[in-house]
Amino acid sequence: MEKKKPFYITTTLPYINANPHIGFALEIVQADAIARYQRLLGKEVIFNTGTDEHGLKIYRKAKQEGIDIQTYIDIYAKKFDFLKKALNLSYTNFIRTSNEHHVHAAQEFWRRCDANGFIEKRIYQAKYCVGCELEKTDSELNYLKCSLHPNMEIELINEENYFFLFSKFSEKLLQYYAENLEFVIPNHRFNEIKAFVERGLTDFSISRLKEKMPWGIAVPDDSDHVMYVWFDALVNYISTLGWPEDEKQFETFWGTKDEPNALQVAGKDNLRQQSAMWQAMLLAADLPMSKQVFVHGFIISEGQKMSKSLGNVVDPYVVIDKYGTDAVRFYLLGALPSYDDGDWSTQRFEEFYTAHLANGIGNLTSRILTMVEKYDDGVVGNKTNDTLRTTDFWDKYNEAFTKFDFETVIGLVNNFARSLDEIISEEKPWKKVKNGEDISGLLYQLTEGLRHVAIALLPIIPESAEKILSELGISLDGLETFDKERQWGRLKQGAKVEKGEALFPRLV
Repeated sequence: MEKKKPFYITTTLPYINANPHIGFALEIVQADAIARYQRLLGKEVIFNTGTDEHGLKIYRKAKQEGIDIQTYIDIYAKKFDFLKKALNLSYTNFIRTSNEHHVHAAQEFWRRCDANGFIEKRIYQAKYCVGCELEKTDSELNYLKCSLHPNMEIELINEENYFFLFSKFSEKLLQYYAENLEFVIPNHRFNEIKAFVERGLTDFSISRLKEKMPWGIAVPDDSDHVMYVWFDALVNYISTLGWPEDEKQFETFWGTKDEPNALQVAGKDNLRQQSAMWQAMLLAADLPMSKQVFVHGFIISEGQKMSKSLGNVVDPYVVIDKYGTDAVRFYLLGALPSYDDGDWSTQRFEEFYTAHLANGIGNLTSRILTMVEKYDDGVVGNKTNDTLRTTDFWDKYNEAFTKFDFETVIGLVNNFARSLDEIISEEKPWKKVKNGEDISGLLYQLTEGLRHVAIALLPIIPESAEKILSELGISLDGLETFDKERQWGRLKQGAKVEKGEALFPRLV
């Protein structure tokens, strides 16, 4: 058996200072769709997510709730891991930064950066946003407030810290960007980070005094300091692969300097950390850089970013309970811009659901399977020479998925489904039957078209897609990949077709 090519994808790790919100659901569903698509292409996928469990926000939140910090992080980590079932996610790794192995890996990463001359101790004076866990310049503040956390006070820091010598990496980062023209997708985010680096990089603090912030990973050989949360948390992308002990798995999935392999998915507020800070840290530790960073926008509400600190967060568990997992996945991937901010609206959600799931894919599936049961004894008929032309559809589908343009992917599927409805309206099979015409070839064409729709939906709404394939008599056992012509699960003449319950009931 041919060895599968490796593919590695990771989300950012959400802070666990509050319950999961729909913004992180967007990111992890996007990553899940990519992971599922890559598996269909025949690759062995490691898909990483988890929880970021150190830092000042979490320390203060545990104190505020009056519980010890280990109990606090255990409770909230479970709330994020529960998303796996709720959103039907296929991640393979769930890493917690309080995990003993991660602590060891973060300390080893520190040692390597330090040994290579990229860490030094100095006095840290800064305006600091606890919400972002980042230093802010005067130009980034609006009336002395962070634009992302306007209800939080900017804190002034004046203490001895360790610094990462970020300023030494401008040239190497710009060279890597120039050699890897799709390192950041979309392009306008890539231009944004290139402009940031071109303006010159500033060294940043990577430790805090333990007496002021005791909840963090100890700095090697200095018991007075703990690691700054960003420095610690970013290392999860490689510690989850068993680094530094498991060199084989690390090299296979993270890649090498000549052949990087890692894809990171992040929100636009993480652009600097993912595509510049982390890449410089990897260079400092003499490790391969990431292959690519996909950056999505925010989910906004009435023109504002959904934020725990603003109190306008949508709970993903609530909308999943009301509309179902696949309906939520479909909206997140298809109704919101792939690269920019998108507005969450119950009205728009219900309109999108009704138009494209209830009246679209769901109704199409019901129409085709009903006709096969009624006119062809519930079995797949004879193959027709009037085959569907699907090459152009799949070319565009693959191109859009390669660019992480989920909105276009779902638009293509909706249009293809609509074309099948148009065939039914034009051919009027019920009239042909009344006139004594044989329509088994037409029904084969329609069921074959529905098969293509189901395959295209497997990374998007996997549960519903699998139901459609099952109703077409296609067994999923042992079928993992499809070839260039999408013969995955080819229809078998004479196979039993069984119409099930409505996939997407109409909203009351």
